[in-house]
Amino acid sequence: MTKTSTNYVCQQCGYVSPSFLGRCPNCEAWGSLVETIESRSGNQEIRKSVGSQKPIKLSEIKAEASRRTPTGISELDLVLGGGVVPGMAVLLAGEPGIGKSTLLLELAKNITGAVLYVAGEESASQIKIRAQRLGIKADNILIFEQTDVDLLRSLLDTQGETLRNGLVIVDSIQTLTTDDLTGTAGSVGQVRECAARLIAKTKSLGMPLFLIGHVTKDGAIAGPKVLEHIVDTVLNIEGEKSSNLRLVRTSKNRFGPTDEVGIFEMSDTGLAPTTPDLTPAMAGGQVGSCQTITMEGTRPILVEIQALTTATPLPAPRRVGNGVDYARLQMIVAVLQKRLNLPLWKEDIYVSVSGGFKISEPAVDLPIALAILSSFRNKALPAKALAIGELDLLGNVRAVNNLPRRLKEAKKLGYNNLLSTNNLKSLYDTAGQLV
Repeated sequence: MTKTSTNYVCQQCGYVSPSFLGRCPNCEAWGSLVETIESRSGNQEIRKSVGSQKPIKLSEIKAEASRRTPTGISELDLVLGGGVVPGMAVLLAGEPGIGKSTLLLELAKNITGAVLYVAGEESASQIKIRAQRLGIKADNILIFEQTDVDLLRSLLDTQGETLRNGLVIVDSIQTLTTDDLTGTAGSVGQVRECAARLIAKTKSLGMPLFLIGHVTKDGAIAGPKVLEHIVDTVLNIEGEKSSNLRLVRTSKNRFGPTDEVGIFEMSDTGLAPTTPDLTPAMAGGQVGSCQTITMEGTRPILVEIQALTTATPLPAPRRVGNGVDYARLQMIVAVLQKRLNLPLWKEDIYVSVSGGFKISEPAVDLPIALAILSSFRNKALPAKALAIGELDLLGNVRAVNNLPRRLKEAKKLGYNNLLSTNNLKSLYDTAGQLV
């Protein structure tokens, strides 16, 4: 027999409670627990479902190399690890209007086989308008306006041969529902069950599946954490809405690396792979500016760190970081105060990475410190100067990973005054030029 029970499930983290709670004890979200009816199969049904399944020896399993299909988008192939693998499940998440649907619609255009586009949020006419704006006139894209995951699975059963060499795009997973559960669309139970059923069906048919996911106000992927566990690849598309730059990062990839990043430029005609120009010309140094080379995956990128210091009448000066880690900024300011005896305790300090770029690696410690020092002393760094290095609490400059590759890229771009661990042992060596 099938046993039913009623539990209260948190819509933010998936915490299950037998009784209603005003605040989730796990994620501390208020009013997030929703009553959910769950069903469990009896022991007899579980035995029947197991059937004649037997464990298989690892030595008897045949290893097959995964066959990859290029997407036709160079930056997306870089992030995926070379292309799309048959049966893989990819979750693409990002803020509203960031370009998720646009990217996958361009992906569908480049696929030679049939593509099933499940429209759960938009109508077919709205998708047609976007396709016209992107210049897409492909006949291989099939639009399916449906939010019932069971009807979608039935369609895949009947048209599996037609879609075998293509892929399935679901926009979005939070809109799918099943009548077997009582929760509304987007609830933890519905998202978990619909994703599991759809992934199991596409894997059995060997079809790649792309799921578009929503994000919360904190930037985390909405829905239960199990959603990220059951998919093969998790992609995050990010960028400032005021900037045309879009970055696609991967936080999980069973078929490739997790340290690569795809760089796109948003325009009226869609997302185009690009190489960002995040730094001005090297005509001469500017006060409060320092160039550096950051690594995004295996790619060195030239960026500019800008800093501004200004006297403040407030007892607690402000420390504002845009594109840099706030805790690391606090540490760098403390090192400058202690090791160089700078009175930064009475200065407001603003640090920003040009172009809306976000950097979290410690290799930008030295350029941040030099940009702050340049603004405070009102003296520019030498022309064509570039800094790379990590600072410790003693003010020493430590080595960073991929330093030879960074220096090679800097020299190729024309920077001949390189400040790194090759010619610096401590911050004092460079600070003496600015005092």
